Amino acid sequence: MNLELLVSTYGYPALFIGTFLEGETILVIAVFLAHRGYLELPWVILIAFWGTFSGDQLYFWLGRTKGVSFLTRRPSYRRGVEKAQDLLGKHQKLIILGFRFVYGLRNVIPFAIGISNINPKQFIVLNALGAIVWAMIVGSGGYLFGNALEIIIGDIKHYELETLAVIAINGVIVWLVYFCRHWRTNHFAIKNK
Repeated sequence: MNLELLVSTYGYPALFIGTFLEGETILVIAVFLAHRGYLELPWVILIAFWGTFSGDQLYFWLGRTKGVSFLTRRPSYRRGVEKAQDLLGKHQKLIILGFRFVYGLRNVIPFAIGISNINPKQFIVLNALGAIVWAMIVGSGGYLFGNALEIIIGDIKHYELETLAVIAINGVIVWLVYFCRHWRTNHFAIKNK
């Protein structure tokens, strides 16, 4: 199976799932593929918006309906939620608009917002605004980066698989570092009790 067939078959669904769960790495990969002509940039931005908006709404709803009982069963998560709620107390609207740009707290913040007393309608509106701004900034920025990379490298077509692999590997490394730090913190917190 060649790259073009693979991306045309699974590109947009993978983008939705990736942005639903976390976002940045998969969006950068999708934008790179749009720059190469495998995907359409407007669709990439729209699907990234929809994926991140939907994921954040789910985390908000989970926080609203199951948040307190979840924290009771898993006290190790309380620190992250308390950090997010401290930020919310000081800069509520700004945090809702911009939490996607805070790596490591991206999934915790909507959950913490759900636990707090924020009006769900207000969250939907601010979440939608923040999601579209995020998708447009990361999408457009990534596309411009692709233009710059093509100018620097020349004919990028010869290197697209390697470039895609480097982006994906870096994304996995960042995720693994975050996961290991999170696991180690939670593991030692549980052992010390």
